[in-house]
Amino acid sequence: MRLVVADTSPVFYLLSIGHIDVLPRLFGKVFVPDAVHKELCHPAAPALVREWAARLPDWVEAVSVEALDDAAFLPLGAGKRAAITLALSMHADLILIDERKGTNVALDKGFVVAGTLGVLALAARRGLVDLADSFARLKRTNFRYRQEIMDVLLKQNAGK
Repeated sequence: MRLVVADTSPVFYLLSIGHIDVLPRLFGKVFVPDAVHKELCHPAAPALVREWAARLPDWVEAVSVEALDDAAFLPLGAGKRAAITLALSMHADLILIDERKGTNVALDKGFVVAGTLGVLALAARRGLVDLADSFARLKRTNFRYRQEIMDVLLKQNAGK
């Protein structure tokens, strides 16, 4: 079984576009650090996200982690620090994270990283979602993206 750790953003946006169900179908179980769970439960989060986080499905496991004293983590928020720390402690195979700083730190630590776009592209390759529709849904949120990345992923998916 692949060990997959998720940061807040991919969970948040997959929930927001109605595709959270791809995570267990792609990875089985997904681990989130307690800091990510707290972010998903935050009063400022949309009701849909808070309600989901209040009753985590069986395929999500929230885990407490101790903060690491690592200078590379200084520019990162609590959720990203905790996700990378959890991934390090459990020798995860994959970290789901969107933000560039967090991605760079995770890559520097030797992890394979996928963001929301990558998860959706993988789900599309497996026939779980329509990639163009998923991207259109994502564009209706406040997700920050580069159109050229979406274009490349759509082109790669066109022949499948």
